[in-house]
This record gives sequence, C-alpha cells and structure tokens, in this order.
Amino acid sequence: MTTIIDQLEAPVRVNGNPGYEWTPPGSFDELDSTLENFFVENQQSQERRLAAKLPDEQKTFRLGEPLRREDQFEGIIGCSASLREVFGQLKIVAPTDSTVLLLGETGTGKELIARALHNRSSRRDRPFVRVNCAAIPSGLLESELFGHERGAFTGAINRKIGRFELANGGTIFLDEIGDIPAELQPKLLRVLQEQEFERLGSTQTIRVNVRVVAATSRNLPQMVADRQFRGDLYYWLNVFPIRLPALRERMEDIPLLVRYFTARYATRMQKSVDQVSSKAMNELPQYSWPGNVRELQNFIERAVILSPGKVLRLPLSELNQHNSFADIPGQSPGSRLTLKDAEREHIIQALAETNWIIGGLKGAAARLGLKRTTLISKMQRLGISRALA
Repeated sequence: MTTIIDQLEAPVRVNGNPGYEWTPPGSFDELDSTLENFFVENQQSQERRLAAKLPDEQKTFRLGEPLRREDQFEGIIGCSASLREVFGQLKIVAPTDSTVLLLGETGTGKELIARALHNRSSRRDRPFVRVNCAAIPSGLLESELFGHERGAFTGAINRKIGRFELANGGTIFLDEIGDIPAELQPKLLRVLQEQEFERLGSTQTIRVNVRVVAATSRNLPQMVADRQFRGDLYYWLNVFPIRLPALRERMEDIPLLVRYFTARYATRMQKSVDQVSSKAMNELPQYSWPGNVRELQNFIERAVILSPGKVLRLPLSELNQHNSFADIPGQSPGSRLTLKDAEREHIIQALAETNWIIGGLKGAAARLGLKRTTLISKMQRLGISRALA
C-alpha cells in the first residue's frame, strides 16, 4: 500500500522550520483516499506499538479473522504435521472402494474423516449411512444392520430395511466397531467378503454394493488375542488403517480450533466475541485434553456463554483442576507428569538421539513430525538448551 509518507520528497525549510515538500495527487478524491490510508496505517502502527508494551495478561489474540484454505480440509480444522499426514492418506484411499479402519481416541473426529472419505469418492452422490455399534442394544443391532421381515420376532409388525440395504451404492460408517457382539461378527464378515446377507426372518439373499468405513477407540489386536474379536474380521477391516492423532499430539492446532469454535458459537448465540487474552491462549496447550477436540469444543461453547463482551472468557480454573495425566494406567499420583513436563522430556530425548541436530531429514524435528521452526519455538517456550539438558 502506498501511503502519504511515500510521497514526501526531500526535507526543505518552510518559514525557517524544517518540513517536507509534497506534490498532491491529481484530484480531491485521490487526496482523500491517500489521507485515509495514511491515518488507518498510522492507527494500526500505534496499536501494535501499544500492544507490545502491554503486560502479557492484557495482550489479546484476535479471533475474528477467517481461516485460510490451508488450515481446513473437508471441515477438519488444523495444519499440524500429524494431521497433514492423515489428509495425505485420506486423499490416497478415498477414490478407491477399499475398506478403511479409523483408529484413535474418542473425540478425535473419526466421523468427520469418514464423511471426507465418502465426499471424495465416486459414491459422493449416494447415501452415507452412520451406525454407532455401541449405542444400539446388542439384541437390536442385527435388525438395525440387516433389517427384518414382519413376524421375525415379537413386535416385528412390519418389514424393516436395514442400514446395509439403505447404504446400497454408497458408504456405511460403522462407528465403535469393537463393541459389536461376538454372535454378530460372522454375519458382518460375510457382508465384507461376499457383499450379501439375509434379513432376519427371511431366506432371501440380498446383494449390496457398499463401501465400509469402520472406526474404533479400542485396541482390536489385543481384543483378537483375548478372543473378544474375530481375527478374520479384524484382517478384513484392517485393509487401510488410518490413525487419528490425539489433540495433545497436535497442540499447534489449538489456536485455529479456538478461532473456529468461537466464531461458530458466537454466531449461533448472536454475540460479538472476537478476542481472547494471549495469556489465556497460552494456557490451553498446558492441558492434556483427554477428551480431545470434542472436549475443547464443549469448553469453548461454555466460554462463549460466559463471555458478555468481545473478549472470550476461558474458564481456565476448570483445566487447572485436572492438569495432569490422571488417566495413564499404572501411574501413582506422585509420579504423574504435567503435559508441559512430558513434552519437554520427549523433545530432549529426540534431541539426544539425533545429537542435538534440529533440522534435516535425520534431525529431531523430522523425528518428532514437526517443522524446524515449530521445534525451535517449543524449545524456547520450554527452556530447552543443550547447555541445560
């Protein structure tokens, strides 16, 4: 942007006082525009200088700016290295009809990934049917998946079309597949292998053309070893596994998620919240977020409700009460590490293993799945240096 300052020429003396010689633009409109730009730029510059002098608790992080295209993918918010790896796998497998198994903790966005797989496939114009296998009673799950005929059991007064039949030509998303009852697993395996089944109470075989995307937060290999899950079913599901990172593994995405959820709930509640204190924002990555993105989303919704003005009021006291890895099995309370301590130890270990080489293919940043600049920023924030390690 060209400002009025750029148009000032060499210093001269006017009435004995130092000044500048300036040739005005060709019209009053141009003059008005030039002056307006100058005052706006000058005001912004003053705001930046004043903000730099404020104590940390008074500095604010702007939330009103729109997300960039590279910060979101099919409605999934984030640009961390671990999430970009997931996006890369998604782009590869989405155009195929192969079965995909999504692995990750609860709240990591498995349904969003499943929908993205469907939207980027040739089946995008066909149905996307979701089934939560853990939410349906085991006695009703077979009827939900495969349907039933009238009179198949007490209360079956009409024929019911099952979810697999409804998804014909499209995609079926089997969420929490690890909770499917053992007696139903052989019938599910048959659908995967043969793409055919019978409704309850019928001998007529129904053929379907359905892509299966399954998801679980459970350890299926361990369940196979414990004979709680069929090995052959697991191998059919595990054609293309995609592991979704927990939020604590991609903390650099938190500002983007806070911005997205704040705008979403502020619009819904007709509020004008568009700022948060920098100090409060810096506190969020110090919490382990065991509920992942879903927990952060609910936390931000609560914060918007509590915010009467433009500044987002984060109820940080709630996080401070749980700021430890309390859910790690086998740890006594005295041995629990905060997220900050665990992150520091993890980075120091990677640096030691790479002889404190940060960049390059064999450096610590590559080993940790981070950008070199991100790792350097984390080292500075955590006070990590070779001399102190």
